[in-house]
Amino acid sequence: MGSPETVATKVAANIRLLGLSRFDLAYAIGRVPHEQRMATIELYGREVIPRVRESLAAAPAQALLQTA
Repeated sequence: MGSPETVATKVAANIRLLGLSRFDLAYAIGRVPHEQRMATIELYGREVIPRVRESLAAAPAQALLQTA
């Protein structure tokens, strides 16, 4: 839960920590109206996923800089 930046940071950190090659999102949202669910899914695809990809792509370079 949180902003797209917060969610992307948490997802990327867990992917790195666990050494995952795949991350599937499954969530239960209770009585949230359909329009709001669709907006949430769209936000995840438009903002979170690209940020996770950017973070993971930058990770190897950052790791090299930290060990140097």
